[in-house]
Amino acid sequence: MEVAEDEQLVRCPVCLRELPGAHINSHLDSCLQGGEDEVEPGPSTTCKRQRFTAAPSGSGSQVEGEPEEAGQATVSSFFHKGRSGGQSPGAPSRKSWAGREEAAAVKPEDGGSAGSGPAPRRTLAQKLEEKPLAERLRPSALGDYVGQERVLGAQTLLRSLLESHEIPSLILWGPPGCGKTTLAHIIANSSRKNGTWFVTLSATSARTTDIRDVISQAQNEKKLFKRKTILFIDEIHRFNKSQQDTFLPHVERGTLTLIGATTENPSFQVNAALLSRCRVIVLEKLSVEAIEAILMRAVRSLGVQILGQGDQHSSSATGSSSESSELPVYIEEKALKTLPYLCDGDARTGLNGLQLAVQARLAMGKTTPLNIPKGGSTDGILITEEDVKEGLQQSHILYDRAGEEQYNCISALHHSLRGSDENASLYWLGRMLEGGEDPLYVARRLVRFASEDIGLADPLALTQAVAAYQGCHFIGMPECEVILAQCVVYFARAPKSIEVYRAYNKVKERLRMHTGPLPPVPLHLRNAPTTLMENLGYGKGCKYNPAYKEPVEQDYLPEELKGTDFFKE
Repeated sequence: MEVAEDEQLVRCPVCLRELPGAHINSHLDSCLQGGEDEVEPGPSTTCKRQRFTAAPSGSGSQVEGEPEEAGQATVSSFFHKGRSGGQSPGAPSRKSWAGREEAAAVKPEDGGSAGSGPAPRRTLAQKLEEKPLAERLRPSALGDYVGQERVLGAQTLLRSLLESHEIPSLILWGPPGCGKTTLAHIIANSSRKNGTWFVTLSATSARTTDIRDVISQAQNEKKLFKRKTILFIDEIHRFNKSQQDTFLPHVERGTLTLIGATTENPSFQVNAALLSRCRVIVLEKLSVEAIEAILMRAVRSLGVQILGQGDQHSSSATGSSSESSELPVYIEEKALKTLPYLCDGDARTGLNGLQLAVQARLAMGKTTPLNIPKGGSTDGILITEEDVKEGLQQSHILYDRAGEEQYNCISALHHSLRGSDENASLYWLGRMLEGGEDPLYVARRLVRFASEDIGLADPLALTQAVAAYQGCHFIGMPECEVILAQCVVYFARAPKSIEVYRAYNKVKERLRMHTGPLPPVPLHLRNAPTTLMENLGYGKGCKYNPAYKEPVEQDYLPEELKGTDFFKE
């Protein structure tokens, strides 16, 4: 039977509802204005209208939006391409943080279904297998954010702006694991509740077309729905200059608010024009106390009990593994005190080290007889300080050979040598070598130091430095580390003199400040390899010093510089 044209179903390009063709125009007017649809839904129009949320089609992006009905999928493109929702075939589905929160509200923490009856409790091993501990514990509210009190304290400007939902364009600069991405997630949750569209891109995988897609969608959001757009770029220093320039006019006009995160100095890695339109927030390495608080939170979330704190060993503790049929898991208090000192202010490293230590002990399944305060003797799995150290393999040293940290450490080494502090000199040398620095780079700097700072006070210093360079070149790391250590200690103990360095700087300054042509070389100092040059007076009257037993009186400077002494103050 042929269906009348007015009764054919047409899909709305905004909310994806299917409704009779006669009603599509009035529905579009209401849908685009955000009003309630007055069309009576039929059997094929049971899909409720949802708020528009868009995602760029490129890889490496994620969109944060809030559908009006729980469980609805986020709309993936402004004008949807067929029934696929605008995503390319094979592209992974994107889920909003709102969707994850709603799922968490339905899905019990124990991992059971939302159906009737008690859900089976997840074991500790299952909890650790689900997702990395660092991601599992990522806070979603500003009140749960640990550390960075200097920029996010109670009375700071940035905290006031975040709490009032007035988000300026920001560049978050700090070392790995200091909370840059976590802060962006908190801003995303806050902005979502305030009706702002939040998009995440990673500069390691996003392309210029992805940026343009986001900007186009942001323009549509502002024009059609009066919604703000916040774009978070992780590792923004990976974008080249032309990609960064793409943001300039849109940040300037307020089409979108840009938040970039970088571990590199933005003065070198971010365009000056873009930098002037953003506020740079410097995040520091987390303190030992902050990382210890994060680790304590992780231990409590896993239900691991702390050996050495009797008030935390009762079986009624929330999430305690002793409630389940598996063996109780304990961790030494000393291990939790040691771990923050090994991860160099990187919370992610600390959490990963803790997770590896727990997983390794659980895999071994070896029990230890324990005498628990207020609990008597029992058998359990014990995580020791050695397990934590083995989980990290070695102390985590923040050092970037291609970035600012290299220059910071070599500068510290130079200042320590000039101050004759042999202990500090060895420490900064160790920071560089253990962080993966090329030993030949350090050796070259020491060769320079031998003449610049020690000079004629100990002429053997230059010989020591050149020998150290050759030794490093011959045998390499790790054997050459003691060669550099010997050279560094020698330089720290050596007397210092910069008279040669200062005198040569005065020569350079005289040459730069000279106006007009430089004075010619005096005739008696010139070389005369030909008869013509001898006839012109080249070399005439020059006294050959070794031929005289007594001191020779002879001028060696041009007439204009007679009497100059570059060694005088």
